[in-house]
Amino acid sequence: MSDPTSRAATTNPDYDLPGNDLDPKNTTADQRKAIPLIVRVYGALCALDGVVALPLMGAYFGIMVYRLVLGQESVLIGSNLTLTVTMTAIGSVLAFVASVALIIFGWTLMKSYRRDAGRWAYALIVMTVAQILIDVMLQGIGVHLIRPMIQLGILTALSATIDPTLRQERELQRHLRDLEDREAAAEGMLGRDLTGEGYIKLNFFNLFWVFMVCCVLGLIIEVIFHMVWVDPGVYQDRAGLLFGPFSPIYGFGAVLLTVALNRFYKRSFVLIFLVSALIGGVFEAAVGWWMQTSFGAIAWAYSYELLPGIPDPMAILFAGRTSTPFMLMWGTLGLFWIKVCLPRLLKLINLIPWKMRYSLTTVVTALMLVNGVMTLQALDCWFCRVSGIQPSSPVEEFYAEHFDNDYMANRFQTMTIHPDSSSRVDSPKPAA
Repeated sequence: MSDPTSRAATTNPDYDLPGNDLDPKNTTADQRKAIPLIVRVYGALCALDGVVALPLMGAYFGIMVYRLVLGQESVLIGSNLTLTVTMTAIGSVLAFVASVALIIFGWTLMKSYRRDAGRWAYALIVMTVAQILIDVMLQGIGVHLIRPMIQLGILTALSATIDPTLRQERELQRHLRDLEDREAAAEGMLGRDLTGEGYIKLNFFNLFWVFMVCCVLGLIIEVIFHMVWVDPGVYQDRAGLLFGPFSPIYGFGAVLLTVALNRFYKRSFVLIFLVSALIGGVFEAAVGWWMQTSFGAIAWAYSYELLPGIPDPMAILFAGRTSTPFMLMWGTLGLFWIKVCLPRLLKLINLIPWKMRYSLTTVVTALMLVNGVMTLQALDCWFCRVSGIQPSSPVEEFYAEHFDNDYMANRFQTMTIHPDSSSRVDSPKPAA
């Protein structure tokens, strides 16, 4: 009679997988290895931070709500008390959940539970990003964002390194992707989804250049639309960033449409049109709402009427931040994008020389990040000046000198600042 063990070994050969054959229920030797001391010390600090932060946050948000309700004129810039209280409440709940998660994350680091620590790192990344967005809506851009940004960087680094099995899997997948890309390039299929489930491979390289190209194309389309339809013959700068011919709402919109419609590129025109209209309209309304609540910035406001006497249900639903005609326009753009533009754009992207693909993408990404951060800082300083808050730091003085109100109004010609419509809780100071 044959030995079952030897038969199992014959039928299940070793494919040089990690020690657990990629079974997450069985830990490998690498996973059982103690986490470095410095990381465990960081874990202890995280747990301590979470424990200390819980009562402090409760006191802070309690005082903030008390001041908003009883003395709102001393702390509230906007006139919508309900919005500010709501965002403060959401921020307090999120901060409480994040503090509890930080305690658990710190405990997993101290106990060297690598896989659990990796999972909690991913969860904390999402919560930290959400906290940053809410902090901007309540307090704008400032030094209060330094801590969560540093935490986000550390969490991102730990999520990529703390679990060795995940790191090995990513390295193997990256190596396989490089081989596939070279084979696809030789066959003229570079950038395509080789599984056949979608049209384009959804990796950072492809999506980043989709974003870049559509930032420019969207700006061109909007300028032409304004000159031909809105105000014939009159040029208006419709740029959305401080530097360059970029309108990021179209770039991000194109990325969302590409991700959402990638598997629908063979579907009916009607389905693609409807999905594009819904995604584009909701995205446009969400961006408009966030910009208004964060910086009091209104760059577009649509009529509540389709025709005189005929209400526009989409404009009413989204408070004028999108409209039925523009949702139909998003649907048309999405259909044209997936069926006509995307295949040609992929060919254009693949013209980037192989040896320059990653270096060029890294450099342009860094430049666009600087552009985006400076744009948000300039908007925040513009908001503060309009609110009567005088520059009080070197950063604010820099933007007041180089990007003053006249410059900002000329650069963002469709945008106006309305502090009373924001959810900010800064204390406005009268001009000297």
